[in-house]
Amino acid sequence: MQYESTLPADYDMKIIRERVATRGHALDDRAGLGLKAYLVRERGVAGSPVNQYAPFYLWNDPGRMGEFLVGGGGFQGIVADFGRPVVRHWTGLAAEAGQARGTRPRAASRRLTELPAAADLTEQVTAALAELRELGRGEGLHTAALAVDPHHWRLLTFALWEREVPGAYADAERYEVLHLSVPGLASLPSGRAW
Repeated sequence: MQYESTLPADYDMKIIRERVATRGHALDDRAGLGLKAYLVRERGVAGSPVNQYAPFYLWNDPGRMGEFLVGGGGFQGIVADFGRPVVRHWTGLAAEAGQARGTRPRAASRRLTELPAAADLTEQVTAALAELRELGRGEGLHTAALAVDPHHWRLLTFALWEREVPGAYADAERYEVLHLSVPGLASLPSGRAW
């Protein structure tokens, strides 16, 4: 799941950095959460057209995700400070642990790929799974995940990187990772989840 709070062009991003520095630890032991990457994009940095706070979550338990969003489990702080954003959520297909899993990731990438109506879904997903496995063998990868949005028929490839997003992902949205909460990282399924 991910939500994006797009901020004014002249917004002082130090405010978000301070928010994460003081509050980011709140989910470090959250039951049902695989990981939460506290992500930002700054206008003019790494090609970003906007200032944005855009945390990304991998949940081990969708019920806990629901509790977080509507059961008083923490999302109300975002709503109080920034208004209620649209929350995107996908169905997880696979995850890969990278060689840099034991490090603190500094960068993240998100790539959305359309699944054309005329294309064979099984073939496209099988190819995307093979790409994810190959990504998992690459240098500098912490964690990668593949998911599907069956509402818009798009695949999501999300990756955390030890240092920077590789050049092969120039077409992906790039983020800086301010903090990473990993209470259930070891429980995230490795390889294909279905």
